[in-house]
Amino acid sequence: MRILVTGGAGFIGSHLCERLLNEGNEVICLDNFFTGRRENILPLLDNHRFELLRHDVIEPILLEVDQIYNLACPASPIHYQYNPVKTVKTSVMGMINMLGMAKRVRARILQASTSEVYGDPLVHPQPEEYWGNVNPIGLRSCYDEGKRIAETLMMDYHRQNKVDTRIARIFNTYGPRMLENDGRVVSNFVVQALHGESLTLYGAGDQTRSFCYVDDLVEALTRLMNTDKLHEPVNLGNPGEFTIKQLAEEVIRICGSKSDVKYLPLPQDDPKQRKPDIGRAQQMLGWNPTIPLRDGLEKTVAFFRTRLDLRSELSNLRMNPVHT
Repeated sequence: MRILVTGGAGFIGSHLCERLLNEGNEVICLDNFFTGRRENILPLLDNHRFELLRHDVIEPILLEVDQIYNLACPASPIHYQYNPVKTVKTSVMGMINMLGMAKRVRARILQASTSEVYGDPLVHPQPEEYWGNVNPIGLRSCYDEGKRIAETLMMDYHRQNKVDTRIARIFNTYGPRMLENDGRVVSNFVVQALHGESLTLYGAGDQTRSFCYVDDLVEALTRLMNTDKLHEPVNLGNPGEFTIKQLAEEVIRICGSKSDVKYLPLPQDDPKQRKPDIGRAQQMLGWNPTIPLRDGLEKTVAFFRTRLDLRSELSNLRMNPVHT
């Protein structure tokens, strides 16, 4: 098939592009490179079935495709709070543009939604039927509410225009190609531990998260896209629940670091618990995450160690140029 991946040069998007190419598809990667990186898709550029377009989903575009994975939107608080108006535009106007394209060319479209639609949940674990507890005017609302509106648009385009839609509510995902400065907890801890710095925990570190390795998530996304007649939202994440303090201890162990931890005030609207109920994904997709947190963290640490070593070497070369 001919498949469009918006945000395809990002962390999850680049893994998805790679998977789709390996399955024999033609892939169009669309990215404005706000958080995406060219190096993420560099190995794919020589593939004749891969095409890269520098474009912002806020602007209309028309392409002939069979499927659309809409992953375009910064996903970490540091990036989506940098320009909150642009974040809302990306979720809403970008969604309208992609749905308009899907309607015109009769493509199936999958929206990468988020567990943030549940806000700071009062129900635990969170099933898809839960409507959430979101602050609509808080610092995180540009992302939370933008994604909620995107889901509304998906359902309305399906009901009104018969667009073939899929909604994936993605929980915390980690793995190679994460940005080291994106402010998310796994990348923060790994980079701090590799530098021998104190790991920063917010609050008492007893808030919980569920961490899904990127390969497991990509498997779930492709299964959801290729399952017929599943238009309701589907939680995709690992139901294994860890406190942030437990995560910090595991990262320090894997890194072989002597780092300690320091505690900072809890950010506004930071959820206290986050764990997916994946019963729908298990039943409808036959999907379960298979990669334990320890194994996934080891791969993630290896990626960051290589990346940071390379940056250090480049910095040394700049400071001490070799003259011949």
